[in-house]
Amino acid sequence: MRRESGGRSSRGWKIVCAVLLVAAMGCAAVACARSNQQDEQEEAFERLAQETNTKVDIPSVEITPTPGPSAEPTEAPPEKKDSREILQELGIPIPEKEVDFEDLRENVNADIYAWIYIPDTMIDYPVLQHPTDNTYYLNYNLDGSKGYPGCIYTEDYNTKDFSDPNTVVYGHNMKNGSMFAGLHKYGDSKFMEEHPYVYIYTEDALYAYEVFAAYEHTNEHILYAHNNFSSKALFKTYLDEIMLIRDMGSVIKEDVEYTEDSRILTLSTCISVKPNNRYLVQGVLLNGE
Repeated sequence: MRRESGGRSSRGWKIVCAVLLVAAMGCAAVACARSNQQDEQEEAFERLAQETNTKVDIPSVEITPTPGPSAEPTEAPPEKKDSREILQELGIPIPEKEVDFEDLRENVNADIYAWIYIPDTMIDYPVLQHPTDNTYYLNYNLDGSKGYPGCIYTEDYNTKDFSDPNTVVYGHNMKNGSMFAGLHKYGDSKFMEEHPYVYIYTEDALYAYEVFAAYEHTNEHILYAHNNFSSKALFKTYLDEIMLIRDMGSVIKEDVEYTEDSRILTLSTCISVKPNNRYLVQGVLLNGE
């Protein structure tokens, strides 16, 4: 009787081990599938970035106005300068990049409305905004699949023309250095000095922001907490407080010029060892109206 009991016990352990082995293999298969999906999504981003790196020069066409009836001479309104012309006048380098937004919306994702680029980082991505779900692209990829790396995105607290006092852009801090992991490089003051500009491309303009701050912050929702900066005085106070930050690891460029009418860009990502905090990099717009 004892031998029979021992045999049953042995068979039971074998069944348990077999079940655990199957479960482990299933978990490994799921992890492998997620890893493959992440690799595919990151390769898709890389291909898109490469496609923007060839600049196409479009020759200008001079149009001769048709003579009209004579009239009293009037003073012509000041000519509106193109955003790239302003950058040239300021001596700010313009990257050799062209973004075909029509193609991106039609063939990649209809929610793409801008492109962000920071030289010497992996940050070279489309920017998206979901029409109904502010956290959608935190968890979903360009092709609609769920999982990492997600997308670089804004929320509908912000307009899509970067005219708000503070436009907040979000992205994951990926272990392989992709997405917004490169923001952490700005924790080095030398890197900030040597890489002062963040470029934002839209269908109508190319904007350049001068980076002036990089620091750890709480996970508060900046736009909600500050009432979307509806008051210029509130916004100016917010900027003044940033310039006073002296936390360990923060880098603040004290000589940056700003006013209550300035527009800034806030790039937000996670801190791997501090899940309840965020790492922010902020820049002031140099060539806005």
